Parts: sequence; structure tokens; C-alpha cells
Amino acid sequence: MKTRKLGNSGLEVSAMGLGCMRMSFGDTPTDKQEMIDFMHKAVERGVTFFDTAEVYGPFTNEELVGEALEPFKGQVVIATKFGWKHGENGPHPIHGMDSRPEQIRRVAEESLKRLRVEAIDLFYQHRPDPNVPMEEVAGTVKDLIQQGKVKHFGLSESNADQIRAAHAVQPVSALQSEYSIWWRAIEENGVLSTCEELGIGLVPYSPLGRGYLTGKVDENTTFASNDIRARNPRFTQEAIKANRVVVELLERIAKQKNATPAQIALAWLLAQKEWIVPIPGSRKLERLNENNGAVNLELTADDLGELRSAMEKIQVLGDRY
Repeated sequence: MKTRKLGNSGLEVSAMGLGCMRMSFGDTPTDKQEMIDFMHKAVERGVTFFDTAEVYGPFTNEELVGEALEPFKGQVVIATKFGWKHGENGPHPIHGMDSRPEQIRRVAEESLKRLRVEAIDLFYQHRPDPNVPMEEVAGTVKDLIQQGKVKHFGLSESNADQIRAAHAVQPVSALQSEYSIWWRAIEENGVLSTCEELGIGLVPYSPLGRGYLTGKVDENTTFASNDIRARNPRFTQEAIKANRVVVELLERIAKQKNATPAQIALAWLLAQKEWIVPIPGSRKLERLNENNGAVNLELTADDLGELRSAMEKIQVLGDRY
């Protein structure tokens, strides 16, 4: 597995990361030991970058990742997140955001225990909190870094101004944001160029469009009630059918490269900037192998030009949330 550095931070990780959320949180039940074995197989294949958050579960995903990766301390990078208000059963988006300094410190202490580490490798603010200045958030994480409890500071879904404000207090190592060939808003709103200017790595989540870009979703696909796609405007029957043109484009290039649509979508992301590291979520070995295969897939300038030119003519139906 090739490696990449997230911006100027010096944080080096596998060129393809692994999103762990659905291993213990989401639409279908999973077997704990199977997921532990799966993460071990990911490490064997060179994956060193794993993504979780306290809100996944809540808490259970961090516990799973911590147990699975404990044998590989010092060999892997685990990213987790803070930022949601706690209710009776823990953090949940319905409760709103909470990035108060005391909350950040509390989450850090608990995440350290669940992840079974002495320091959190990469600590993201999960979403900006309109009630807490970014400078205050960054200052709190800076204190945690100075105390040796956190190694790197990250942001998620922040805008360019928020990134700049935080970075001026504590250098931001990575920004996690949705980015894929069919969702390129960060190219237009100044976020991508800000990351480049400031030397911040980009970690795209949903790089496969929540599974749509794999080509395995059609208008007959049904989603469980607790699957986010069941309420997603891009996954109505009308949108799935209308957006099929995106998959057909990926399939055309994939056929030329003896690859899969998913591999083309991931290779496109990797080709955008050398400091981009996608984190597709997978729970099956064949999907993991397929995704990792994109790292060695070379798209020529002509391929990239064809993809971008074609996408500029396609009007994708439906918002992302």
C-alpha cells in the first residue's frame, strides 16, 4: 500500500483509509468478532488510517476500533471526533452541537479510554458549533496537544473562514469533508483551495456517493428504515434513475482500464491532489480489496479530462442530505 502525507502536518497514512462507522452503527447488524478480524485483514493489506467517532453508536464504534487495533499500536493512525451535545444516552445529532472547551476535554478523556491509546492520533471537530468560536475550539485542542493527549487537530465540514480562524491558533492537519466525483462543492466554495494554501490534508468521506458510484444501486434497490439513504434526496427512485448517467460514465472508463466503477471514482479522487486520502467504508473483504486496488490505478490526463468534461455536462439530481 502506498502512503500519503496529510498536508504539511507530517502525518503519514495509507493512501486509502477505512471508514469504520457502519461496522457497529447503521443499517445492518454486524458481528463484533467478524469486524475485528476484518480490521486485522485491513492492516495486513497495508491500511493504516482508520476513522471513527464517539457519536457512532454512540461509543460502541470507538470501543470496537480500540479493541481491534490495540495489537497494532504505533503502526496505525486512528481518527475520532468530538462536537455533539450529550443527551441521556450519549451524543446524538438531534441534541445539537457542543464544542465547549469542557466538553472537548471530556470527550478526549473518554475517547482515549475507549480507543485504548495514550494519545488520539487525529481529533476532529465533527461539525462547527455556531455557539463556540473556532479560535476557542482550536485553543482547547492545542492545550490537549501540549498535554500529550492529542497528536493532530482536524476539522470536518468547516467552511474556508472557519478553517482559517482555527488554523491561526492551532495548525489544522486534516479536513474531513464530503467530496466525490458527483459532489464537488468544496472545489467551488473555497474550501479545497484553502486547504492547499494552508497545507491541510483532505479526507473525503462518502467518496463512493454512499454506494451509488459503485453501480450496485438501481431504482429497485430498497433501504432499511435506519439507512440514511432511505431519507436521502439522491436515493429516491427518480434520482437513482436520473443519475444513472454518472455510473455509466464511470463504467465506460472502467472498461477501458479493466477496473470497476468504484475504483475509477476513488482513483479520480486520488488524482486530484497528492494530499487527499479517501476513507470509503466497507465491511467485506472483497470491497476492501476492490477499494485498495484504486491506489495503483493510473488515470491519464486524458482520462481525467474526459471525466471532468462529462461531469460538467451532467446535472446530478437531488441534494446530498
